[in-house]
Amino acid sequence: MDIRELARHLGLSIGTVSRALNDRKDVSPATRKRVIEAAQLHGYIPNQSGRTLRSGRTGTVGFMLTLEHDSAIHGDPFFMALLEGLQNGLSEYDLDLAVLLARKGEDGLTFLRRHVSRRTVDGWVLSGTQHDDPRIVFLLDRSIPFVALGRTASACDYAWIDLDFEGVVADAMGLLIEAGHRRIGLVAPPATINNSHIVVDRYRAALERAGIAFDPVLVHHGETDESDGETTACELMALPDRPTALLLMGETAPVGAYRALRRLGLEPGRDVAVIGLRDNPACRALSPDLTCFSLELDDLGLALAHGLVAMLPGQSGAGHPSVQRLWGMNLRLGQSHRTQVGAGEGVATVGQITV
Repeated sequence: MDIRELARHLGLSIGTVSRALNDRKDVSPATRKRVIEAAQLHGYIPNQSGRTLRSGRTGTVGFMLTLEHDSAIHGDPFFMALLEGLQNGLSEYDLDLAVLLARKGEDGLTFLRRHVSRRTVDGWVLSGTQHDDPRIVFLLDRSIPFVALGRTASACDYAWIDLDFEGVVADAMGLLIEAGHRRIGLVAPPATINNSHIVVDRYRAALERAGIAFDPVLVHHGETDESDGETTACELMALPDRPTALLLMGETAPVGAYRALRRLGLEPGRDVAVIGLRDNPACRALSPDLTCFSLELDDLGLALAHGLVAMLPGQSGAGHPSVQRLWGMNLRLGQSHRTQVGAGEGVATVGQITV
């Protein structure tokens, strides 16, 4: 049933039915109730194209996802759980979520320009924030509502929620240094990603506080997926003065690292300490139990939704201050970090090899 048929069925004008459905004040409560009940009974669905033309709004929020670092195609479960929470939050305001995939190798700003020119969505959630991210300035200059999942190095004032990577690295390095480790390998995201800079800076700061020299050979920037974790673990273990511990800042990197270590005759949690980023389904089957961090992705998705809705015109709560929040992660102690080394000399026996 379209609006014409609904109006004919009720004996009302199309304009009256439209105003009643849009909760206009010039329609009596009794008429509004009668129209809404009839619409529900007969399965009336508004023509979204027409509503968009009249209001200038689509009722849809876009989540920009790339096919590179933050892609689920690498077996990364982070975004699927996050998107569920985000959609649940948007549903509270009768908004839909559209996941928009940038073409592989496509510049993020070019992708965003195309969809903004088409007015595809009313607002954006940006992921994979770059150290210097031109998307932020582009959206700010055009007063387009958005919230970023992550920070950038820019001094611009914008809405963001980011994982507390500072706290994660401080907790992980504290565990490893206290156990006597002096050679700690770090697997970090690509250097273009802003959180990679945060991770490396805090890694260096933790070493400095402990009086340990920073060795750039121990730091690897890559996709931090399973394949990258395996390759990097092999490379780090091949160093003449190889690490006694690994800190893996990727969702599935520990899976690959465990496989690489065992292929080399080394046991995680006994010969080499391992700490991962997040307690996720891909890592829960690892043995020994992975020491990592936990967070509620549903709650994070809800917070992103509420932060964005607060900036959308016509929504309740519009005009609230922009959200800017570090999202805490809780240390989950497993067995993979338990290996001890000599704190005084910084020497450990790994398998049959002294390092």
